[in-house]
Amino acid sequence: MSRSIMIQGTMSGVGKSLITAGLCRVFVRMGFRAAPFKSQNMALNSFITEEGLEMGRAQAVQAQAAGIQPSVRMNPILLKPTSDIGSQVIVNGEVVGTMTAQKYFVYKKSLIPQIREAYESLAAESDIIVIEGAGSPAEINLKKNDIVNMGMAELANAPVLLTGDIDRGGVFAQLVGTQILLTGAEQDRIKGFLINKFRGDRALLEPGLKMLFEKTGKPTLGVIPYLDVDLEDEDSLTDRFLNKNEGQSLPLKATVIKLPRISNFTDFLTLSNCSCIELNYAGKPSELAGADLIILPGTKNTMADLEWLRSSGMEKAVLSAYREGAVLFGICGGYQMLGEELSDPYHAEEGGTMQGMGLLPVRTVYAKKKTRSRMSGNILEIKGALRGLSGLPAEGYEIHMGDTKPCTEEKAYLTKIRDMRTGEIKTDGYSTDRVYGTYLHGFFDREEIVIKTAEILLQRKGLPAEHITVTPLHDHREKQFDKLADALQEGLEMDRILQIARLA
Repeated sequence: MSRSIMIQGTMSGVGKSLITAGLCRVFVRMGFRAAPFKSQNMALNSFITEEGLEMGRAQAVQAQAAGIQPSVRMNPILLKPTSDIGSQVIVNGEVVGTMTAQKYFVYKKSLIPQIREAYESLAAESDIIVIEGAGSPAEINLKKNDIVNMGMAELANAPVLLTGDIDRGGVFAQLVGTQILLTGAEQDRIKGFLINKFRGDRALLEPGLKMLFEKTGKPTLGVIPYLDVDLEDEDSLTDRFLNKNEGQSLPLKATVIKLPRISNFTDFLTLSNCSCIELNYAGKPSELAGADLIILPGTKNTMADLEWLRSSGMEKAVLSAYREGAVLFGICGGYQMLGEELSDPYHAEEGGTMQGMGLLPVRTVYAKKKTRSRMSGNILEIKGALRGLSGLPAEGYEIHMGDTKPCTEEKAYLTKIRDMRTGEIKTDGYSTDRVYGTYLHGFFDREEIVIKTAEILLQRKGLPAEHITVTPLHDHREKQFDKLADALQEGLEMDRILQIARLA
C-alpha cells in the first residue's frame, strides 16, 4: 500500500506547491515511485492531459518533477474563478457547470467518492503520495465538509507538515495560531513544522524554534532558504507579475497584458528565458511604453476583461502602440478580443454580443461545450512582420469555449494542426500585417519560435540578430527541479520525514 505525507500551509502563497514538487523529486532520487495529489485546486492556470482532460497546472508540474505523466487523478477537482463569487467546476477533467461559492460549498461533499477513487487509483501505482493542501486548514468558516486540508488528511490517513512563510513576517504566530484553531485530532496529525523562504543566519532563528516547540510540542523539521526557482505558477499570487527583469537594458521588450482574470500565463516562460528579451506584465497604459511585442493572453472571462481593457484605457494604449509599430499577438481569449465581434448566445460568459478590438477579421461565437485538446502541426505561410515563422513546428493545447472564424473571404490562417488524440486536422488562428492570433496555448514554448521571433524583432529595429540563446523548456524545468530538491535535501530533516511517511 502506498504511503503518504501532506504539505499544508498557514495561508495561501507560503510555498506548498513548490515544496510538494521538490519532495516529489527528492523521493524519486531516493528510489521511490512518487506522485503528487491535490484533491481541490482553485486556479486559472490549467493543463490538458494526453486524454484531453483538464487539471491544475501545479499538479502537472509536480508530476513532471516526479518523472511521470500528469493525470487528472492528481487533481480530481479544479475550480476556475469566473467572477468574485463564482467558479467553473471541473471534476475528473470535465466541466460540470458554473457555481456560486455558496452552491459549491454545499455541493462539494458529494465529490468525496470521486476524490477517494482518484487517490486510491494513484496510490496503487506509487510508493509515496505527496499531498498538497489549499490555503489554510484553520479557515474555520470553511472547515465544514472540508475535502482539501484536514478532511483530505483524514481520508488518506496522512501525516501533515505545516508550512509557514517567514518572508512575510510573523511566522511563529502563523504556525502557533493555525494549530490553536484546529481540533485535538487535527493537531495530532501535524508531525512537524517547515519554515519557508528564510534569509540570513540560521543561528539567529534557533531561539524562536525552541520556543515554538515549547508552545506546541511540535518539532521544526526544516528551514528552507529563500529560493529563486523559476517554475510555472499555480495562480495569480505569483510574483512573476512584479517585473523583476525590468530595466535589464535588453534590446527587446515583450509585454503581456495583465488582465484581471488572466489564465495560463505560463505560456511565456520560454520568452522570459531568451537572452535578448525583457518580459514584462502591464496593468496600466504607461507600462506599454517601448514594447516591441504586446501579447494579449488567455483569460477565464474574455468579455469582462475586454470591458476592463476599455475602461482602464489599456485598449486605447494597445491600439496606439500598434499604430506606432508594435507587433500584437493574442492567445485564446486575447485572440478573441482582437477580432471584430464576440457573441455569447448560451451565456458561457456575460451573454449578449460585444464589439472586439477590430484588428483581426474574425468573429467568435461561444459554444456550450469546452474544447480541450493537445495539438501539433506547423505554422502556415503567413504574411506580415512575423512571416519568418512560416513553416516552423507548432504545438501546444487548446482550452476554450469559443469558436472563431474569419468573417471575410480571405482566410489567412496561422497554423495547421492535428489533434494528438483524435487525429483530426484543422486550421487555427489568423495573421495580418502585425497582428496575430491563435488558440494554441504553448505557442511560445518552443525555443525555435522564440529565437526566430527575437531575430525578426531585432531586424525590424535595425539591430544585429546574433548570439540569441534560449534555454529549452524541458532543460530549464529539470534544472529548476534539481535546484529545488537540492535545497530541500539540505534544509529538511529527511531521515525524520522518511520515518513520518513510513518509508523508513
